[in-house]
Amino acid sequence: MEIVLLTIGKTGISYVREGIAEYCKRLSRYIPYTIQELPDARRGRLSEGEQKELEADLLLKAITDTDYVVLLDERGHEYTSREFAARLEKIMGSGRKRAIFVVGGPYGFSQRVYDRGDAMMSLSRMTFNHEMVRLFFTEQVYRGVSILNGLPYHHD
Repeated sequence: MEIVLLTIGKTGISYVREGIAEYCKRLSRYIPYTIQELPDARRGRLSEGEQKELEADLLLKAITDTDYVVLLDERGHEYTSREFAARLEKIMGSGRKRAIFVVGGPYGFSQRVYDRGDAMMSLSRMTFNHEMVRLFFTEQVYRGVSILNGLPYHHD
């Protein structure tokens, strides 16, 4: 199974890009993991709703009917690292070809995206900027994979 982190906009902070690259390199030994960055939907003066709908068009175009879609959302389920590893294992054993974890734009998701999602998860009750979420999530995927493979990375 391929795991995809689907995002709106690019990662512009160099140290965040470096951290992501390091964890992607580590993950490449165990699972296919990619980050798909979609163009920023902001064009001119858009209302919050208009921007969410433009982003929904981009996100839904990148998702297939057979993908397992998890929305990273503040209202989603929170996991410990071990619980997330178990959830990853269950998703990977689902028979689907891709699991897509979606980071929305600055205003969150439109209802159309919520309707397509199979699950929602929250990385924290705190708010992080979207670039840091990419790094934190990628590290957590690596941590989950290391737990599943018995690597000495995670300590309880």
